[in-house]
Amino acid sequence: MNKRYVVGLGEVLWDVLPEGKKLGGAPANFAYHAGQFLGMNNTIAVSALGEDKLADETIEALKEHGLNDLLPRVPYPTGTVQVQLDEQGIPTYDIKENVAWDNIPFDDDIAEIARNCRAVCFGSLAQRNVVSRETIQKFLDATPDDCLKIFDINLRQQFYTQEILRESFQRCNILKINDEELVLIGRMFGYPGLDIENKCWLILGKYNLDMLVLTCGTNGSYVFTPGHVSFQETPKVKVADTVGAGDSFTGSFVGSILNGKSVPEAHSTAVQVSAYVCTQNGAMPTYPEELLK
Repeated sequence: MNKRYVVGLGEVLWDVLPEGKKLGGAPANFAYHAGQFLGMNNTIAVSALGEDKLADETIEALKEHGLNDLLPRVPYPTGTVQVQLDEQGIPTYDIKENVAWDNIPFDDDIAEIARNCRAVCFGSLAQRNVVSRETIQKFLDATPDDCLKIFDINLRQQFYTQEILRESFQRCNILKINDEELVLIGRMFGYPGLDIENKCWLILGKYNLDMLVLTCGTNGSYVFTPGHVSFQETPKVKVADTVGAGDSFTGSFVGSILNGKSVPEAHSTAVQVSAYVCTQNGAMPTYPEELLK
């Protein structure tokens, strides 16, 4: 029997900040947070690295967090994002193009993971280049019927198109979106006038989704399933930084669902976990025991 992994699929990159560089990228974050609930040996980050020093550092950093990885080496530089902070501390990002994670090959090892996948989380950013886009689509198409396919939309800069989004909506069975992205999607797809809940019901039905997860920052979060909606308020916490908070929400929600929790229970866990991550520095803190119950 082949092992069934929960997979974070897409960009692995380094955020280069004024004070130094930090490993980033939603897929590794997702795999780490899901692994807190499912056991780290059951989750894996799938991407690509360059043939450079930064690639070796990536492997080391993932090892430090106990993360499995499948990161084929390709003849492009390992991904970086230059992060500039203005006087108010507001970041702007320069996401370097034509890097390793733009060129993830659909090789035999990745195909094998796809055929035995229990859940996979993917976004729009890693689909900006045709090579990785085709790999992600082939991966999703190769997964078993019972696989959870989570599209964590994650709109960045100009790196998305209507076609990429539509293809992803059609291939996922769980959509994770935030309130700002929902407004944008409403405009792009021609239903700007609807209120938040009706937009969500429309998308859920139109793409025959099992769940739609909507996060609204401090205004709470919703999980829509056919005929039912779960709402949770956002706890008030002292924020250290919000890096990885969204990925921790998705990872802990999916991990809890796979552990047999009901949607409202998994939703409650995800809210508590993401609030905790906001109180910690960095995207991958270790959880206190009570969050894992």
